[in-house]
Parts: sequence; C-alpha cells; structure tokens
Amino acid sequence: MSSTQKLARASLWFYVLLVYGFVFAPILASFVFSLNADRFPTLPLAGLSFEWYREILNDPGVWTAFGNSVKVALVSGSVATFLGFGAAYTDYRFNFVGKKVYLALALLPPTVPLVIFGLAMLAFLSRVSLAGYLHSVMISHIVLCTPFAMALIRIRLAQMDPALEEAAWNLGASRWRAMASVVLPFAAPAVISAWCLTMAVSFDEFAIAWFVSGLNETVPVVVLQTLQGTVSPRINAIGSLVFSLSILLVVIAQVVYMRSGRQARTAQ
Repeated sequence: MSSTQKLARASLWFYVLLVYGFVFAPILASFVFSLNADRFPTLPLAGLSFEWYREILNDPGVWTAFGNSVKVALVSGSVATFLGFGAAYTDYRFNFVGKKVYLALALLPPTVPLVIFGLAMLAFLSRVSLAGYLHSVMISHIVLCTPFAMALIRIRLAQMDPALEEAAWNLGASRWRAMASVVLPFAAPAVISAWCLTMAVSFDEFAIAWFVSGLNETVPVVVLQTLQGTVSPRINAIGSLVFSLSILLVVIAQVVYMRSGRQARTAQ
C-alpha cells in the first residue's frame, strides 16, 4: 500500500469518526448527564447517581406513557408490516394499469413533513370522530410506517426468483399454499426487520402523536411537556432509556437483514 493510499484511508477514517462524533455526541452527553448527581448538566460531574432513573421508575405518569408507547408500537409495527408485505408483493408479482401511481401513493407518507402530516391526520380523524384516542396514534403511525416496511420487504422479494413460486403452482399448490411455503419463508428476514424498524419509528415519533393523542400521551409527548415546564435531569434518563430501546430494535432489524443477505450470497 502506497503512502497516498494510506493517507486516503486515514482521511476516510477521520471523516467517518467525525461524522459519528457529530451524530452521537449529544446522545452520549445525555447519557452521561443522566448519571450526574447534580440536577444541572455541568462538568465536572458532581458524582455518579441513579437518582433520576429511580425517579422516573417511580413516576406512574411515565409508566402510563411508556405503556401507551409500547401498545402503539406493537400494533402499528404489526399492521404496518402486514400492509407493507401486501403492497410489496403486489408490486413484485403483478403488473396493472396505474401501477406507478399506486407505488407513488404508497410511498408518499414519509415524504410529507411530520407537522403537516399530523395536522392532516388530526383534521381527518376529527371529522370521523376518532381523534383524541390511543388508536388515533396507532392509525396515524400505521400510515407513516407502512412505506418503510414495504420498501424493506420489496428489496428482499427482488432477490427471489419468480420461477420458484410458479413452480409451486405447477406442482399443484394453491396461491395461498405457495405463499405460505415459498414466498413467506424467503421474505421472513425482511418481515422481521420491517417489524422491528417500524416499531422503532413508531416508538420515537413525536409530532403526529402530539397532534392526535389527546390525553393518551406517549413517551416523546411526555418528554416535551416536561421540557416546557422546566429543565429537569429526568429528561436525560428518559431519553437514554428510549434511545437504548430504539437502537436495540434497529440493531436487531439490521442483524437479521444482513444475515439473510449473507445466506442468499452463500446459496448463489
């Protein structure tokens, strides 16, 4: 390796570390200050303490919000993954008039600014008398998360030979049997990844939940309302726990998807 190549590699590593530092420094600071014995986020630390974690664990409001977030994430992730699989399979298997419009509309929600999206969902749900409930947040998050699931599963289906499903039909399998025996096992890693990813998106989402949740607050909504009242060190503890859970879901999704990719390359 020449000196020029070594310099280029070192510059690349420096750039990557710089980007990661820029992205994760605020999160790391929040985690560190969540362990600070002093209520003010200053350096040097007054000492290590789990006081703020104990306070939020003893707060019934935080537990209620956490329960709401978990319910919304589970329902939204499950339904969004189901709908995303159906949309991805429709795109993979069928050609029909207006398919481009269908795909454009299916992938549209994440491109809309979240504040505009939240206002639109609030107006629509209010008109049909569904605003202000926990299932209002679920419906909104399903609309938001389905395109993510569709995109992830569609990438996986693109790697499957269409002849496999057609061979199952020729051997006498019904469409549902071929779906259960051929398509779903092949798409399973992407389905699991999509489920984890959509739950993470739903769990972290704030703007839409703030508009449509009413009194059924989720964790991000509680965090903002706490910040509006005062600067509390409990926010650092809540943020650290929420970030840890979200990053765990994303890591699971990434690991499952990468393992499926390696298995596909090995099979080839």
